[in-house]
Amino acid sequence: MKTALKLELREARVMVAAALAEAARLGVPETCCIADEGGFPLIIERMDNARVTGPQIAWNKAFTAAGHKRSTHLFNTPPNGPALPGNEAFGIQWSFDGKFAVFVGGYPIVVNGEVVGGIGLSGGNGEQDTACGVAGLRALAELLAPEGHSVLVAADIKK
Repeated sequence: MKTALKLELREARVMVAAALAEAARLGVPETCCIADEGGFPLIIERMDNARVTGPQIAWNKAFTAAGHKRSTHLFNTPPNGPALPGNEAFGIQWSFDGKFAVFVGGYPIVVNGEVVGGIGLSGGNGEQDTACGVAGLRALAELLAPEGHSVLVAADIKK
């Protein structure tokens, strides 16, 4: 039997606040979703003036990152991105009723080497979504460090 860490609302709120603070600093209206290890949302927040499509897209990115344990953009990064035409997972984006996201903006949340959830961003360009996602991961790392937990803070994550 294994003891598992569970992401809770306290951590999700800290991550969303940091991600959206970074979005405000960048001047881009974003939506942020924090999902648990099964890809189900703990929190979704859409900034004023962010696109109405943002919540679903952010959730899709968080779902994919949590469930497949990798940053979503790694699926279509040349030359070996598995979802690129001719590669082994081409078409995977149509899985789960189209909920599987294969573009930038979704990052697994890795605590003590285990994927405990995902963070998804929608609203900016790839660089902006990445900056906001990394800001959320960094905030979680700062929150959990005093408790003795380590958080992987990176854009390119594959577990």
